[in-house]
Amino acid sequence: MTINSESIHVLQSSLELPCGAILKNRIAKSPMSDSLADGGGDPTEAQIRLYERWAEGGVALSFIGEVQGDPRFPEKPGNLVLGALSNQNLLRLFSRRAVIKGAHIWPQIGHAGALSYLPISQPKGPSALDIEGLQCAGMSFDDIHELPDMYARTALHAKTVGFSGVHIHAGHGFLLSQFLSPLFNHRNDGYGGSIEARCRIVLEVINKVRRAVGPSFPVGIRINSTDQLEGGLTEVDALEVVRLLDQTSIDLIDISGGTYFPGAKAISEGTSLGPYFIDFARLAKGVTNVPLILTGGFKKREQAVEAVTSGAADMVGLGRAMALNPRLADTWLSEGGGDPEFPKFESAPPGGITAWYTMRLTALGEDREDLFELGLPSAIREYEERDAQRSIKWQKKFSHLYT
Repeated sequence: MTINSESIHVLQSSLELPCGAILKNRIAKSPMSDSLADGGGDPTEAQIRLYERWAEGGVALSFIGEVQGDPRFPEKPGNLVLGALSNQNLLRLFSRRAVIKGAHIWPQIGHAGALSYLPISQPKGPSALDIEGLQCAGMSFDDIHELPDMYARTALHAKTVGFSGVHIHAGHGFLLSQFLSPLFNHRNDGYGGSIEARCRIVLEVINKVRRAVGPSFPVGIRINSTDQLEGGLTEVDALEVVRLLDQTSIDLIDISGGTYFPGAKAISEGTSLGPYFIDFARLAKGVTNVPLILTGGFKKREQAVEAVTSGAADMVGLGRAMALNPRLADTWLSEGGGDPEFPKFESAPPGGITAWYTMRLTALGEDREDLFELGLPSAIREYEERDAQRSIKWQKKFSHLYT
């Protein structure tokens, strides 16, 4: 499509959420594991500076992904923790520096469940699993009933230290996504079986979070449009999840997709070259009035303009593109425009590209991206060595919680 001042205005326009909060434009920095906390769950200067740079660059909203409410079940040892052992002054500094220029900053509250980082956790998921590459205990009724309070407590903590909203992580194979997925959830006790039952804990979490933070504080959620795996969450069931979310007080539904499950075959259900999940977003728009943000595969401004102009989404979420250009929002909102140049990797090992982008985020947080020249092997090595060091600190700080 042709980009002109009128089409750019679509991205420049503000968006009012059901709670009354205003997002100043239609571009968000999507949740990415920045791995920039200090290994004890507290923010570092590099992490704070990274989100400050995205705010300086014009985004309406940045998500911190992911943030742990229960340090026993982390995704990574470089994640932020909101809890009794957190450095409250550093968290307040973080939120204060990330809301400049009218930007919002929302922690994405997560629990890794069956995919909790093994060196520093004893994974638990909806059901016990024992397959090659994935072992976890099953959650008891008491474990499940504690979840809404944990999410609510973490959300209230986020509000107290100055973050401007929260995002509930129910995608990409982490705990709430595991409840939604038949691959992980084999329960028959009211929290498994039909999609309504599999979604039950998600709705309980939302209701408890809303009661904790009040009616005017933004609460978003990320869900999968599909697990992209045989036997996983399908688009048909995901559409039913959207219908159920429409009956809650949620303010923003973030559509993404994809899950890791060892041995499950990948499928290309409803995806395109990019944006990946736009066909599902169009369907979702037909069953909810809650604003939708679409994440995954946006590489060109014309794609973002088309997604919003066509009504498929109300906002677009950018991850790796924002790692390449932290001022991409301002770039896409200006007449001149310009798209980032994505690096091409040959024969990338599993996890290698993720490691490269994660180390790129470190360079951004340290204001040295002009000197960033890591190849994939070096990026993987530095990434893994840093996680190993942070795991030691994590265990020292939180080990007493495991007993």
